[in-house]
Amino acid sequence: MARLFCNAVLALVFVLFCFRGGSGALEKPGGCRQSEIPLIRNLSEQGYDSYSLSFGLSHKTVAGAVHHGMKEIEVWIQTIAPHGRSPIHRHACEEVVIILKGYGTFYLSDGHDPDVPGKPKEIPIYPNSTFSVPVNSVHQVWNTHEAEDLQFMVAISRPPMELFVYRNWSTPHNEAILEEIKWNKLKSSSELKQCKEPELKDEL
Repeated sequence: MARLFCNAVLALVFVLFCFRGGSGALEKPGGCRQSEIPLIRNLSEQGYDSYSLSFGLSHKTVAGAVHHGMKEIEVWIQTIAPHGRSPIHRHACEEVVIILKGYGTFYLSDGHDPDVPGKPKEIPIYPNSTFSVPVNSVHQVWNTHEAEDLQFMVAISRPPMELFVYRNWSTPHNEAILEEIKWNKLKSSSELKQCKEPELKDEL
């Protein structure tokens, strides 16, 4: 399992390096520059932040738009506790998921009804399985195991993501709620200072 995790991390690090385009510094959306991110980081030294999007979900941004200046893709590691789940949701970006450990069910709307998600397909997920989520497809992940966490790596396109959440599979698309994503916000005043736009000087 450790070898699988390392291989997945190395593969995604390679992709992230390619997207950097050789620049010595990274920019946040809007032109905010930050110091260069180390190519190799020890994720075990970075604690998880728990968020209340749904029961039992914890999230870590490995490389993202807001905190790391990524422009084309964003990479996360998420963990869902036993019997926990993600919300029923959609987003206007592509998503690729790699299951690192645990077992669960991936629910995906078939998209046949233009007004509501409808009854979803149920697809079992397990270690080393992977799946892609098309743009604006309504989906959800459940941890169905009695005792083991479900952990997976996520890569999304076009960050930062906007998340639309559904009450249930019968909720009309136009009633989905735009959810605040806490990891898309800066956490500290020091981060805010780093992203403060430089003052314009009057050259006249």
